[in-house]
Amino acid sequence: MQTTSNKPNGQGLGRLFKALRCTFQGLRAAIKEEAAFRQELLLAIILFPLSFIIAKDMLHWAALMSVLLLVLIVELVNSAIEALTDRVSTELHVLSGRAKDMASAAVTLSLLIATIVWGVSIYQYAVVIL
Repeated sequence: MQTTSNKPNGQGLGRLFKALRCTFQGLRAAIKEEAAFRQELLLAIILFPLSFIIAKDMLHWAALMSVLLLVLIVELVNSAIEALTDRVSTELHVLSGRAKDMASAAVTLSLLIATIVWGVSIYQYAVVIL
């Protein structure tokens, strides 16, 4: 018995291609509309080559890259929450403000994690050099 899917994006390989298209549309929108995302993306692009210099091994490199990606991911979620909240209503509401503030706090915490990992890595690299 063959079942049909009620999912709007389909199934199988077609779903994968539609999901990739949505991914690129989301990234394009974030780059175009979100200054914070552009700044964090620029930081990631600048730090990417440095990661090859300061990483001791592949696991260390993966940690450096993972925290940069974490910041970008959390910023995307923050931007999505802000967009959805504004779509529902632009009037001030305590719950809308709370949602936006919590999402902003998540971005700040992800930046703190990245700063700790990169700061310790740069410190260790500098100690070895000196």
